[in-house]
Amino acid sequence: MTVEVANGVAEKINMTAASKKSRESERRRRRRKQKKNKKASESTAGDDSDTAAENGNGVDDSAKENSDPQKDLEPVDVEYVPEKADFYGDVDEEFRKVFEKFCFKETAGSEDNDKKDETAPDAALKKNVNSDSDEEEQDATQKEKSISNKKKKLQRRMKIADLKQICSRPDVVEVWDATAGDPKLLVFLKSYRNTVPVPRHWSQKRKFLQGKRGIEKQPFQLPDFIAATGIEKIRQAYIEKEDSKKLKQKQRERMQPKMGKMDIDYQVLHDAFFKYQTKPKLTAHGDMYHEGKEFEVKLREMKPGMLSQELKDALGMPEGTPPPWLINMQRYGPPPSYPQLKIPGLNAPIPPGASFGYHPGGWGKPPVDENGRPLYGDVFGEYQQEQPNYE
Repeated sequence: MTVEVANGVAEKINMTAASKKSRESERRRRRRKQKKNKKASESTAGDDSDTAAENGNGVDDSAKENSDPQKDLEPVDVEYVPEKADFYGDVDEEFRKVFEKFCFKETAGSEDNDKKDETAPDAALKKNVNSDSDEEEQDATQKEKSISNKKKKLQRRMKIADLKQICSRPDVVEVWDATAGDPKLLVFLKSYRNTVPVPRHWSQKRKFLQGKRGIEKQPFQLPDFIAATGIEKIRQAYIEKEDSKKLKQKQRERMQPKMGKMDIDYQVLHDAFFKYQTKPKLTAHGDMYHEGKEFEVKLREMKPGMLSQELKDALGMPEGTPPPWLINMQRYGPPPSYPQLKIPGLNAPIPPGASFGYHPGGWGKPPVDENGRPLYGDVFGEYQQEQPNYE
């Protein structure tokens, strides 16, 4: 098939070249004949008749020459029809995709153009009908074009929810992280191991520690291991004695000072610094000071399940009464964050003298299954081991 197409193209090229040559030869002949006609008109009348006959013969010859058989041929349109390859086996799909890329798509394009020409008048009619909708669309496009750069910037800004999904530690993502130049990199650096956060007061307008101006500063206190030597009492007695002296005595002592007034055992000082010295309290890595940190409650000293007397007084709990959240714990189960926590009335026995029930001071209803077995632990104290009495 491809060989036939190549032969057809070669024939067409040869035909065009031959037609060009024939046209040039015709032009030359016509010019020669025109020159001969001019010379004949200048000669006598007798000669005119002869020349006319000659011209007549010449016209017939030219007409014969002009009637080339090559001119009668119409231009040939060559249509390229690609061969369809036959595929077999599992590789059919892969090879078909490859061969589809090398197929001719001109015919498909011409069909699309024909369809467009057909649908053009229908589209014009629809446009006339839907002119109102077009106007609305134009208004919408104008509004989109009239959006300011600030609004475009806000639209391009990343959402905090997306940032939290990307990050390995969503707790470090803050509200203003989305406004950064590269929020993904910022969140990655913040969630990286051993990264120290930026101080909290970076966004505050007032100066650092400006809120502590009205609070009185506590006087300096000596560390415990130095105060245990008694040097503070000796120094206080010496200061009081100095205050009771007159000006003349102070001037005399200044000129003739006396040494060794503060008698303290050097062994005691040595033991204080080399035996009993304790390390000062230091902040952990990444733990930074912020305004009002010293007034915060230190939760490390608190233990879950241990109620202080202040909390009991605040909740109005007399001695031997359960906490108010025990009923909900019996209904919904123990807190999942503290699986090992023993809660009386839930997974541990109630204190002696107390009783279950919903009366004032009662410990609710023990959580049991259908057979009366406790759900969360030894609520009845059946599996408790008796403590040995060494007395």
